[in-house]
Amino acid sequence: MLQRIICLLVMLAALPAQAQQQSLKVGITHVPPFVMQTDDGRWEGISIDLWRDIAENLNYETEWVPLAFNELLSGVESGDIDVAVGALTMTADRESRFDFSHPFYQTGLSIAVPVQPEQSLFSTLKALFSWQFVSVVLALAGLLLGVGFLVWLVERRRNPEQFGGSAAEGLGSGFWWAAVTMTTVGYGDKAPSTLAGRLVGLVWMFAALIMVASFTAAITSSLTVSNLKTGIQGADDLPGNVVATIANTASQRYLEEQRIRYQLYPDLTSAMVSVADGETDAIVYDRALMQYRNQQLGAKRLTILPGIFAEQLYALALPEDSPLRESISQEILRIAESDEWQAIQSAYLGRE
Repeated sequence: MLQRIICLLVMLAALPAQAQQQSLKVGITHVPPFVMQTDDGRWEGISIDLWRDIAENLNYETEWVPLAFNELLSGVESGDIDVAVGALTMTADRESRFDFSHPFYQTGLSIAVPVQPEQSLFSTLKALFSWQFVSVVLALAGLLLGVGFLVWLVERRRNPEQFGGSAAEGLGSGFWWAAVTMTTVGYGDKAPSTLAGRLVGLVWMFAALIMVASFTAAITSSLTVSNLKTGIQGADDLPGNVVATIANTASQRYLEEQRIRYQLYPDLTSAMVSVADGETDAIVYDRALMQYRNQQLGAKRLTILPGIFAEQLYALALPEDSPLRESISQEILRIAESDEWQAIQSAYLGRE
C-alpha cells in the first residue's frame, strides 16, 4: 500500500514538469540571413537565433519543418505547423488568413550603387594627368598656335619688330600674343599693326571669351570626374536609370508603380553583381538582405545608400487564435529591448 502511494506521489510531482514541456512544429524556409542551413545541417540566422531564445525561455521543444515559402504560409493557415519562423512581412491579406506575433524586425527597400572613389588630393592629381585633361590642353595649344601662325603670317613683313625674326621666333611671338589676348592679361608687348592683323585680333578677342569659358568647364570636369559621386542619392533619382531587381518581389512592384525602368535577375547576387559590372545603374531591394549579401561580394561590393522606403515589418506567423501568440509576443518584446538582440543583428548584417 505504501509503495503505491509513493508511486502516485512521484507521478503527480512529474505532471507539472511534463505539462510545461511543449513540442512545437516550427516551419522555416531558406531566406538568408534570417534562416540559413550550414554545411553540417544546422539551422542558423537572425530569426533562428530569435526563436531559440524564445523557445528556451518558454520551455518549448522545437521540431524544425523546412518548407517552401508558399507551403509555409498554407501550413500556418491550416494549422499544420504551430509557428512560422523566417522573414515574413506583415500584410493585411496575410493577417486575414492567420495571426502575427509582435514584429521583431523593421526593414524596407533600399538602394545600392557602385562604390565611389574617395575624394583626395591624390585622386585630384591623378585626374590632372588623365588623358581627358591632356587632350583639352593639347587642343587649346593647337588653337593658340593656329591663331598665332595667322597673325605672324600677316604681320611678319610690316611689323618685324614684334613678329619678325626666324619662323620659329615669329610663331613663338604669335603664340604668345594669342595666349595673352585670350586670357585678357594684355601685357601690351605685342600687338598687330596691319588691318588684316587687327581684324584677326578682333575676331580672336570675341572668340576667346567663348574659348575661356569652354576651357574652364572642360578642365573642371577633367579634375573632378573621378571624384564625382553617383547621381543616384535617393529614390527620387531613380527615374531615368536602369535598376536591377528580382521578379515577384516588393521591389519589382515598387518600380512598376513608380514607372522606373528595371532589369530582372534570377537572384540577389547576380542582380548586385550587375550593378558592380556596370550593366545596371543601381539595385532596389530589401535592405537587410542586401546588407548580408554585400558582405560576400568581395571586390564587387556596393555602397548601400542610407535610409529605407516602402517600409515592412517582419513577424512570426501563427494559426488564427493561437494560444501561443501572447506569450511569444511578450518574449519578442523582451529580446528586442536587450543588448543581445543588437549583437545578433550585427553578427549577420555587420554594422551600418
